[in-house]
Amino acid sequence: MGREDQIEEREVLDSIFPDEITDISETEYRISIALDIPDDKEEPPIMLLTVRYPEEYPDKAPFLELSASQNAIPHPHLNIAEDKEQLLRGLDATIEENLGIAMVFTLVSTLKEAAEQLVLDRKAAIVKAHEEAVLAAEREENKKFQGTPVTRETFLKWRESFLKEMEEGRIREEEERLAELKKARIKEPTKLTGKQLWERGLAAAGQDEADDDTVIEEIQKLEVGEN
Repeated sequence: MGREDQIEEREVLDSIFPDEITDISETEYRISIALDIPDDKEEPPIMLLTVRYPEEYPDKAPFLELSASQNAIPHPHLNIAEDKEQLLRGLDATIEENLGIAMVFTLVSTLKEAAEQLVLDRKAAIVKAHEEAVLAAEREENKKFQGTPVTRETFLKWRESFLKEMEEGRIREEEERLAELKKARIKEPTKLTGKQLWERGLAAAGQDEADDDTVIEEIQKLEVGEN
């Protein structure tokens, strides 16, 4: 009965993968699996899944081998030679769940989805690493503009410095004000007349006598002139 199930499954696979399946022998064939990666600018990766039926298949798991197609362009986020063990190991649960029934189509679908998700995860990891690097650079740049965190100690230190600065400013302004007042009180000397000196009590005794002599002399000149 195992061989009958194998032949029947092989015929179904021919209708599903008409251009992707290639026979190697009566019990062995290879399926080409092209991955669909959204928004991927690279050449789509193509995996080759080789399937060989053991005599007891489907009650026993098929032999599977995974490889890259010949002359395939390397993809930056998938290396089939390095990733095949991880991808094939990911099929173990699916194989266990489907023992006793034809499972190759299910294995191909599961493998394709797992490989596509692996590529997406790696692309996302690169984007995240880039974003974290940008954020780290921004944080370093922002440190240049961040002040010292305010604590009780830093506040008291600032307050003491502020009050000292205010007091120094007040003293400086007071000194400037006093200097201006002193300048305002000093005026240019003014020459006063004798009368002004007399009225202000500034004329000395000698100055009074000199003024009297001058008056007498003027009177005598007038009398001589009249005679």
